[in-house]
Amino acid sequence: MKTIFRPAPIVRTVSLDVAHLDESSRSRRGLFTEWIVTNGLGGYASGTVGGLNTRRYHGWLIAALPAPHGRTMVLNDLRERLTVGDKTYVLNCDDFVHSDGVDPISPYLEEFRLENGLPVWRYRCDGNVIEKRVCMVHLQNTTYITYTLLEGEGGRLQVQTAMQVRSHDGALWDLPQDRYRWSGVAQGFELRVGDDLPPVKIAWRSDDGGFELRTERLDNLRYRVEQSRGYDWQGSLWSPGIFAAELRQGKASSLAVSTEDWEKVEALSPGAAFAAELERKRRLLRIAPEEAREGIAAELVMAADQFLITPMGRTADQVRAHAVGDEIRTVIAGYHWFTDWGRDTMISLEGLTLSTGRYREAEYILRSFGSYIRNGLIPNLFPEGGTSGLYHTADATLWFFHAIDRYVQTTGDWETLEFLLPKMVDVAEWHLRGTDFGIHVDQSDGLLVQGQDGYQLTWMDAKVGDWVVTPRRGKAVEINALWYNALCLLNEWLETMSDSTHDRTRFADWATRCRESFNRRFWNAEKNCLFDVVDTFGGGDDAQLRPNQLLALALKYPVLEEARWKPVVETCRRELWTPVGLRSLARGEKDYKPRYDGDLWARDGAYHQGTVWAWLMGPFVNAWLKAFPDEVEKAQEFLLGFDQHLSEDGVGTVSEIFDAEEPFTPRGCMAQAWSVAEVLRCDLLLRQRKAAAVAADDMAATR
Repeated sequence: MKTIFRPAPIVRTVSLDVAHLDESSRSRRGLFTEWIVTNGLGGYASGTVGGLNTRRYHGWLIAALPAPHGRTMVLNDLRERLTVGDKTYVLNCDDFVHSDGVDPISPYLEEFRLENGLPVWRYRCDGNVIEKRVCMVHLQNTTYITYTLLEGEGGRLQVQTAMQVRSHDGALWDLPQDRYRWSGVAQGFELRVGDDLPPVKIAWRSDDGGFELRTERLDNLRYRVEQSRGYDWQGSLWSPGIFAAELRQGKASSLAVSTEDWEKVEALSPGAAFAAELERKRRLLRIAPEEAREGIAAELVMAADQFLITPMGRTADQVRAHAVGDEIRTVIAGYHWFTDWGRDTMISLEGLTLSTGRYREAEYILRSFGSYIRNGLIPNLFPEGGTSGLYHTADATLWFFHAIDRYVQTTGDWETLEFLLPKMVDVAEWHLRGTDFGIHVDQSDGLLVQGQDGYQLTWMDAKVGDWVVTPRRGKAVEINALWYNALCLLNEWLETMSDSTHDRTRFADWATRCRESFNRRFWNAEKNCLFDVVDTFGGGDDAQLRPNQLLALALKYPVLEEARWKPVVETCRRELWTPVGLRSLARGEKDYKPRYDGDLWARDGAYHQGTVWAWLMGPFVNAWLKAFPDEVEKAQEFLLGFDQHLSEDGVGTVSEIFDAEEPFTPRGCMAQAWSVAEVLRCDLLLRQRKAAAVAADDMAATR
């Protein structure tokens, strides 16, 4: 008899029970812990677990629309009331500029949880217990929100929608109310905002529901996270009226919000929409490795899914892909504000796709980016609402080599390698003779140079106005580690594919020159580690202690000689490691910043000057296993801090960055692709290494 995989519910709970939390702890959890669901197009719904919109990005439907629009805020807020007799229970939160300072978390909210990746709120209004759920339809700009009475006699539920249709990162104060046209149609209601945007469809599904037209403008709303970050933080919303229903046990009331055609909105009932999304998530677990089907790994499989998207509006790219039987796929670097970045995509590819069993999507991503190569470079990023990329990056293309190798080694898909190999040879030739942004090989020593005024070309890419915070122009340590790895991979591929059209010894010779020069030039005997940049454009070498050096031994082909592996890893562990990633600069360096806080200038001034990055745990674990191959259990301890983190910032996901000192406050994007990818990849790698070691010990014991 066949065994059918039936996963147990994967649940992560955030308690907000007033009976068990002091006011400060409850407020902190409610206001600064966030949730997100996505639709596979780059669109999303997101907010705080307490229900208060603290960011401009918080809303119930942020639709992914074709260029020139990009992601568009469609439904910002819901104001929810339950009336039982003469008593009214306010379920939602409002925050106004001239508030009395009391944190506005509803006293009736007792729990938030992620259940198989979908948000669930539980409200207790005396004897009535209400559960609210939200999901998005995959590959649609459609959100469903349902309300169900679990206990009690029920009452009258009122849900008031509030909106400001704009770019998801647009101005909060710009409310073109005179352009809003609200009308009833057979299927529900439509809101039209000009001629260039699709109408917003809203349907209220309830046995005894109704709608009361009551237009209202809500002014002086405060977005406190935007305020703390130095952005405009006051805004207004427009409400068309109130949807209402009598809540009774066994009868759910639902709101559907969409920019799709009515035919699509009506194709699924709310119950069918939730069932379809849960089935899709079950399938994600079914194709994942067995070790990833429960616990934190299963949560991260769900989180990884949020970053893999079909980009909207790139018609020419889709036509090219469809012509050869492919699909176009890419990776959203982080929510809420990042688009797809080449570097992040290539670093994340193994964890997001290969560690989750999504091999076909990995192939689509690699083929898609292969079609974007220009002058030996893949795009650094695609701007919001744009259809063409920006190419100012020195490392994204070198990470492309790494991603291809991991894909081929995992899948054995030599056809994709055969397709990409001529492109990668051309990439190497462009680097050898010199390409854009001053990226070129120094013919005297074989090391790769990068740098151009006004640009930041490495991953440490903070730039405010004309201020490039960490220029790193010259011969950067990780750029040359990646370059050496790329040359070695190219040589390996040409041999494996028996390619006689290219001189592979040429790339092998350049790799040898690079390795010899690297070990001669980058060793910093005073600090027992590596220089971060040598031959800087300002003259001299940069001896600041940074984590970039870990890539000199973490990659498949380590450029650093083995005798120096342990001192590098031990130095980085002592000075840079934290429970949630590695510091970007060691304490004690003159530019070190312990906190990532304040306005844009202050934050970007700290972005790579101490701030902890979760994705760096990946290179660190790889380097640790190279230097200390028998200390797998110790490596597992390095990841233990992420269990608590999955409940503290973005529920069920991993943040972009953290403060450099305890308590390592999460900052930046609440969900970051390479953070999720590298933590998941390392978790599975270490489990597999440990299982293999146990199996080897058992076999030895039976001999």
